[in-house]
Amino acid sequence: MTPVVSVSGRRSGRLPVAGLIAMRPGSRTRLCHRLRSHPAGKGTRRSMGEGDFIALLDGVHQLVRASIVLVWDRLNTDVSRKMQGLVAEREWLTVFLLPAYSPNLNPVEWVWAHVKRSLANLAVMALDRLETLVRNRLKRLQYRPHTLDGFIAGTSLIPDTPASP
Repeated sequence: MTPVVSVSGRRSGRLPVAGLIAMRPGSRTRLCHRLRSHPAGKGTRRSMGEGDFIALLDGVHQLVRASIVLVWDRLNTDVSRKMQGLVAEREWLTVFLLPAYSPNLNPVEWVWAHVKRSLANLAVMALDRLETLVRNRLKRLQYRPHTLDGFIAGTSLIPDTPASP
């Protein structure tokens, strides 16, 4: 999921953020994310593309050193032909799609709500300052696995823990 945080003013722009919550039985829950700063201007990209999302997934794969089962919402970029090709090239990646219009089933939506709430009363006039604040808030969440577990519990979905052999 990619929420976009915008800032207005003389040095305006957009700050798309992609993230995922990584769970592994016996390990702490992790938050992994990627930010792309897009300064304002004609002809400049204002969102994340397939390459940004796949770079995030490749980074998570390097971190966890295991196969990944990804549950994805239906963002246009997530279901594009280009993304389908990139996913098909990665034998360690299995993707399931959430039903359409079901943000309540996506625990990352809780992450974005939490981060946005922490930024609600701030008047930021520069994109670089906003990026610093968002990175700070996300880093704090990385060290709060119980909060991340709460976001997962908030979906009312119960992860199926495989039986030990």
